[in-house]
Amino acid sequence: MAEFVLTAGAWLGAWAWDGVVPELRAAGHGAHPLTLSGVAERQDEPVGPQTHVQDIVTEVERRDLRGVVLVGHSYSGIPVGQAAERIGDRLARVVFVDSNVPADGESFVSPFPVEGAQLEAEMAANGGAWPPPDVSELGDQGLTAQQLDRFAREATPHPGASLTDRAVLDRPLSELPATYIKCLLDGAVPNPDVVELLKSDRWRLVEMHTGHWPMFSRPQELARILLEATDS
Repeated sequence: MAEFVLTAGAWLGAWAWDGVVPELRAAGHGAHPLTLSGVAERQDEPVGPQTHVQDIVTEVERRDLRGVVLVGHSYSGIPVGQAAERIGDRLARVVFVDSNVPADGESFVSPFPVEGAQLEAEMAANGGAWPPPDVSELGDQGLTAQQLDRFAREATPHPGASLTDRAVLDRPLSELPATYIKCLLDGAVPNPDVVELLKSDRWRLVEMHTGHWPMFSRPQELARILLEATDS
């Protein structure tokens, strides 16, 4: 039995996995959706350096999970990739869902100087947080009107401290057993750093013909891919 620890990207809490969790549990596996500090029902909790990494490690250790599949979507690929190193032999696999990946000494914003500066200015104007996008901007991501409505109602500002926090890696990310899921409506190919990582014989690529939030648009298909990753 695998134990899936599921962490959604910016603005989203554990609720984002509502369509995926039942599929994993019905297949006989553990499924543990996680809300990171400073987001959703935890939005009043402080966030500092490595807080989100520790959130994930703490969840694994608190539940004494083994055979862990860490799943990180979008922004959360960065803390998930770091946490994967820190849980030792508890880890079975990492699954990055259309996500960023960590690089030692780099933050979410640092690889993109112009966009990063714009984002930091936006956060400064919003009390240090990254506000959720207007759902009118998400119309090309395969989401229904009902899904967009829930996104608009439940997404919360994302703590800016996590976006400027620099990753700490003790070994190359390419050494992790990993699956990368590329959502093709959000771009035909992964970012260059992911392309490089996929050269490792420990990494594999899976494509989904959907948008950046497959836990909403294709939850059953995403669950099937996650289950298949346990056999990799």
